[in-house]
Amino acid sequence: MRAVRGRAARRRGVATALAVAAVVALAAGCTAPDGAPPVTSSEQPTGSTTPSPTSGAGATEPGHAVATLGEPEELTTGLEAPRGLTFLPDGSALVSERRTARILRVPADGGDATVVGVVPDVTPSAEGGLLGIAASPGFAEDRTVYAYVSGASQNRVVVLTVADDLGSLAVERVLLDGIETADRHHGGRLVLGPDGHLWIGTGDAFEPTNAAVEDSLNGKVLRITTDGEVPADNPGGSPIFSSGHRNVQGIAFGPDGTAYASELGHRTWDEVNVLRPGEDYGWPDTEGIEGDTGVAPIATLHPDEASPSGVAYAAGSLWIGALGGQRLWQLPVDGGVATADPIEHLVGTYGRIRTVEVAPDGALWLVTSNTDGATWGGTSPAEGDDRILRVEVVPPAG
Repeated sequence: MRAVRGRAARRRGVATALAVAAVVALAAGCTAPDGAPPVTSSEQPTGSTTPSPTSGAGATEPGHAVATLGEPEELTTGLEAPRGLTFLPDGSALVSERRTARILRVPADGGDATVVGVVPDVTPSAEGGLLGIAASPGFAEDRTVYAYVSGASQNRVVVLTVADDLGSLAVERVLLDGIETADRHHGGRLVLGPDGHLWIGTGDAFEPTNAAVEDSLNGKVLRITTDGEVPADNPGGSPIFSSGHRNVQGIAFGPDGTAYASELGHRTWDEVNVLRPGEDYGWPDTEGIEGDTGVAPIATLHPDEASPSGVAYAAGSLWIGALGGQRLWQLPVDGGVATADPIEHLVGTYGRIRTVEVAPDGALWLVTSNTDGATWGGTSPAEGDDRILRVEVVPPAG
């Protein structure tokens, strides 16, 4: 039997959290997959008990200058459940489609996406399939792309080799396997960190206790080398970097190397966390600011207004895609501290935002997830028609 670690009796670190000001009615039971709006039965009364918003330590005064956004520009459309995005040296991007297992190429200046190839041995489920992808920094020479893949019996991270003409691909080897699979809660974000290592967000495979089981790779943030080895400075000599996570779908790094992660909550609080080695982030005993175990998040958001997925850092802020919330959140940060309240953008304009990445020119590329939203009864202005948008980030004055 797998051992469950001892859980901390109280929060470690500074127990402050930023909360969005809106109070929403929360349905009893389980949220729809991937953060789609909850379905409320007439036999399931809703409640509206929400803690008062609080400002985190070091929050700025109202009106403090923060980055702003330009007008969105549509780059490509007609995608089917896109999930991951990674840039190539020429400024174009590769995009993974969750259900078709295709990898597409989108030109740097937009236009029709072309098919690079189909990743074999992918088993789609409610939330599983071909998930995160990350191109090697040396892609021009090694043609290497890393991918997080759902299989029939487990999830795994694989190395792909892409042909010189971008017209085909092949699986070279498996870097990491043994990640439990399920219909839902796969995590699936895959990022190359500034340390040169692969950072992997996993979900609890719809079994909350997995996040607290020491030798389970689920409900964790994993960190491995690009050769599939355990970095010498990983805690505990395993791929596990941090634990106590419910469903991590976003990882990004600040200019000082601070690692941030977005995490889908159950039904009360979504989280933005600063990742530190060996730390426990509280799930399943604690959700957001409800509970007293694990490291406190630096910010919390309501699932109906967030259900966060991809996250990127640019111009002093985290930019967080919201699925159920159908918007883009901005969280100003500095050195692992939230410095102002979250700011919402593009509310309901483009539907569910799955992935946010910073392009080589500093603009944000936003990937929508409306095909999946339509599958689960969601509604949006672009239901069933997914696209990629480019948005300029305007740094704060001064």
